[in-house]
Amino acid sequence: MTENLNIFILAAGLGERLRPITNHIPKPLLPILGKPLIESIVEKFSLTSSGRIGINLHYKADMLRDWARNSAFSERIELFYEDPVLGTGGALKNAEGFLSGGHFIAHNSDIVSDIDFSRLIETHLSEGNIATLATHDYPKYNNVVLDDKGYVINVENPGTSMPNPETSGRKTAYTGIAVYSPEILRFLPQGVSHATVAWLAAAKAGYKVKALDFTGCYWNDIGTPQAYASAIIDALRTDGETVYIHPSMGDCPDIEIDGYVAIEKGCILDDASSFRNCIVLEGSRTEEKKYDNCIIGPDFEIRLNETEMLGASEDNGLTLIGAGGSDRKYYRMKNDNSTAVFVKYKKEDSDFHRHIEYTKFFRKHKIPVPALLDVNNKNMTAVFEDLGDISLYSWLKCPRESIQIEDIYKKVIDILILIHTDATRHVSECPLLQGRVFDYEHFRWETDYFVERFVKQLKGVDIENISALNEELHRLAQKADSYQKTVIHRDFQSQNIMITKGVPRLIDYQGARIGPPAYDIASMLWDPYFRLDEDMRERLLEYYVNQRARISLDEFNKDDFLKSLLLCRLQRHMQALGAYGFLSSVRMKRYFLKHVVEGLRLLNEDAMLVRQEYPELYKLVMKLGEDSKIQVK
Repeated sequence: MTENLNIFILAAGLGERLRPITNHIPKPLLPILGKPLIESIVEKFSLTSSGRIGINLHYKADMLRDWARNSAFSERIELFYEDPVLGTGGALKNAEGFLSGGHFIAHNSDIVSDIDFSRLIETHLSEGNIATLATHDYPKYNNVVLDDKGYVINVENPGTSMPNPETSGRKTAYTGIAVYSPEILRFLPQGVSHATVAWLAAAKAGYKVKALDFTGCYWNDIGTPQAYASAIIDALRTDGETVYIHPSMGDCPDIEIDGYVAIEKGCILDDASSFRNCIVLEGSRTEEKKYDNCIIGPDFEIRLNETEMLGASEDNGLTLIGAGGSDRKYYRMKNDNSTAVFVKYKKEDSDFHRHIEYTKFFRKHKIPVPALLDVNNKNMTAVFEDLGDISLYSWLKCPRESIQIEDIYKKVIDILILIHTDATRHVSECPLLQGRVFDYEHFRWETDYFVERFVKQLKGVDIENISALNEELHRLAQKADSYQKTVIHRDFQSQNIMITKGVPRLIDYQGARIGPPAYDIASMLWDPYFRLDEDMRERLLEYYVNQRARISLDEFNKDDFLKSLLLCRLQRHMQALGAYGFLSSVRMKRYFLKHVVEGLRLLNEDAMLVRQEYPELYKLVMKLGEDSKIQVK
């Protein structure tokens, strides 16, 4: 951490291109998933430096003062009011007394990026630059002209970020983030100016103004409603989500949601409102209508271009969808007024053929999986019915009454019972599924996966007695394998259950096997993605048992099922944690880390129940709970 390096955030702009949004809130306070833009910048800076925070003000200055006063960083913040607005150069000159004590970061308040401050600062200090600009190759804005060594020699159309198409040479785009030495202030005039004045004057005087390339890093300039909406959707995707609802919202009315939806605090939602790809800002009151591809405010509704908003390819009209752990690609494709899902498998992925055959088999037996619309075996592609974007996991993001939650889970259990009964009776019709048995070897694979990917790789925990642990995991797998088997989904959790017009449907079933049905129940009722109320879980478990007993007659042994449940819970928790370790550290899908705490809590609870029979496993789980570190590089 660079202890004394300060930051200056340029926050005085009028945000004219964002109106009517900025009629209500200044651009720096625009929320992205509940957090103002400026707060995210300050938090990121504070991971790098404990220095002071300067902010210039003009438009809606009182709102920014209120934010600063109530901020956790209030004691480090110093405000600089401007009238008139002084520009990116004049703002720095106006704060010369604050900035002259050492090197500092300058950061536009409307920029969202994952640019590495540490790398920027380290380069600046080690090379002795007067200015080190974070830049990237962005043809639309490539107006900073460089020499062969990456130093700035000119800026085309300064203050506009627009390149001159009639000139050639090496050009790059400024991201709105830079590190400066205090000497830069000597090259700025009093009054209104642009920072480029100082860059060019300093370069002419023989100082080094370096452009450090960050091409490939995430960057978004929140200058228009379209860009703002895209930033929110990008944030949802980065977090592995499709829905954000501010924690202050009480019970949701019976609204419908689909696509990407963000609902900020202080909104009043009509019971009959429907939202698809929408941002609902503070103070909004919705009507009994369907909202599509828009930003909703207190007195406005801004329609947006869905293709630009979601980042669809203009060439083929495909939009990447899904945020799960699979490495196959799913896309939404449009055809006139309808949509479908196009899936592309890797050539070596044997799940492709299972996906096709299982779909045909399950649909034949009334299990609600998406219809298969087209298949190309040679290219390993298929087109399926579009079930929308709202999984049970996302549906539960909207606070629901207990009766609603229990009712939807019962509908899901009804589907599961169909798989465990009717599909099982007819499994000979699907040889690919009939031959896939969830047996001892698979149970042991899961626990090895847990040890390697979670215990060792993610947590970095040493196992004291690996041979004793392996002996216990051997016995656990033997017992789990000994119980009656049916067709099981095998990954029956809330992210694999879609809610389409209020009706649950299944996806990601190509991993189905013949295994103990309790494994599916453990996956759903002890799901790290959503913690069920314990009383509700017991009622749902009882509902499953009673329905199975009623439908299966002599085929279902209740006592054996309940005995197998705890073993399957242990297995499932370990499998899930192993998956979180693999997906976060190998596939770099770090959003799975947020589910580790609940996954460990569930494993801890169940390990407590078997500590006499599996003492080494119990000791390991307790150690994992005590050790909070996670190793993701």
